Amino acid sequence: MPRRRGYDAPEAGGRGDGEGDTVAVRAAGGSGAGQEAGAPLLDDLMPWSVRPLRTGRPWVIAPDAASLRARWERLVRAPAGERERLFRATRARTPQTPVAALPGQATGTGRFAREEGPCPEPVRIAHGPFDEQWLLPDHRLIDAARPELWRVADGHQLFAVEHGYVPRDTGPALSVTALLPDGHSPAGRPGRIRPLYRRPGGREPNLAPGLLALLRARHGESVTARSVLAWVLAAARPSAAGCVVPLPADTARWSTGVELGQELLRLQLRGAHGGERPRLPGGRRPYVRAAIPPVPAGLAYDGDAETLTLGTGRISPVPAGAWEFRVGGVRMLELWFERRSAAGAAGAEGLEAVRPRAWPQQWTSELLELITLLALLDGLRPQSAGLADGPQLTAADLRAAGVLPVPAAARRPASVLGHQEEGPEGQFALL
Repeated sequence: MPRRRGYDAPEAGGRGDGEGDTVAVRAAGGSGAGQEAGAPLLDDLMPWSVRPLRTGRPWVIAPDAASLRARWERLVRAPAGERERLFRATRARTPQTPVAALPGQATGTGRFAREEGPCPEPVRIAHGPFDEQWLLPDHRLIDAARPELWRVADGHQLFAVEHGYVPRDTGPALSVTALLPDGHSPAGRPGRIRPLYRRPGGREPNLAPGLLALLRARHGESVTARSVLAWVLAAARPSAAGCVVPLPADTARWSTGVELGQELLRLQLRGAHGGERPRLPGGRRPYVRAAIPPVPAGLAYDGDAETLTLGTGRISPVPAGAWEFRVGGVRMLELWFERRSAAGAAGAEGLEAVRPRAWPQQWTSELLELITLLALLDGLRPQSAGLADGPQLTAADLRAAGVLPVPAAARRPASVLGHQEEGPEGQFALL
């Protein structure tokens, strides 16, 4: 039996703490001279951030869990040579790479070349903005899984996901999810993933030290980490220097923005944390008017009839605001459909070609909910007007109050010592 020893090596392919990227953001205009007199950056208000996941092989993510189980079975039953080809090795991962288990996941840590066991249970993730898909949670299959995110992902956690900067984009600067996000950007310009809490159990808000005290002194003791996140969601705007967050000096505007942000949070969480799933008022709820065929030929929208067509299938009413809802210049409904359509899978090879042969009923339900969500979010957009007007707490004010500059330790993940993790080949991982 091999001797078990401590394991505390950095993950191949990434630093994990994101400190190098943060330095680059500051150099581009963080809380330095260019930003000093203006609104602070989200990078200073929620200082701990993590880069997006890098799977290295697209077949570990799918819109349905059944496809992932079928891909796993095909891979582990394949002969050695075929398994190597299907795996799609990268510098960070090959079938021979020993890797620690993902926190909270009971997957193997031996070399994948020897794997013959059952498929690990796929986990639901946020795949970019407003899309929910499934992931095989096996660290041996993912180039950079960002274990520090998995350590703090629980029933209390919320993740703010920046969408990245795209010039002249009118879409939201970020979104929030209770699912583990992969941080994928539809425009190919990924932002950062910022957990609301630095530790499991909703402990230690990921806020600049002193920020909560400063906001409570100005706006009252009702200010919490969640209300700060709500304000950010309502008021943040993208910029080339990073996500900018105007902070109001007057409590009336703060309360208005937090109320709007709480509603945005409720909608985007889609029933997580005991909330209600988004619903449009009666008479405006989208319904399937003609059944979606097993292989819908394409997606189109008729604005006059407020109808979305998927081949011969028809859904209505679909408000124009839902159809035109874009992030990074990309229509969310078109992107969602492309990831699931036969046309979007054209040319897929290997395990990526393992996918449903017919349109699952579950996808129709998910599409109806996405239409509802986008329509409601679009309807709330006018309420954000004016949040950046009036007196503000500037980056200079935060510096004068001692909130800025943020201590280096606040930009690194917290030590999580409450549980043991298994390292490569069954070693103990030291946290």
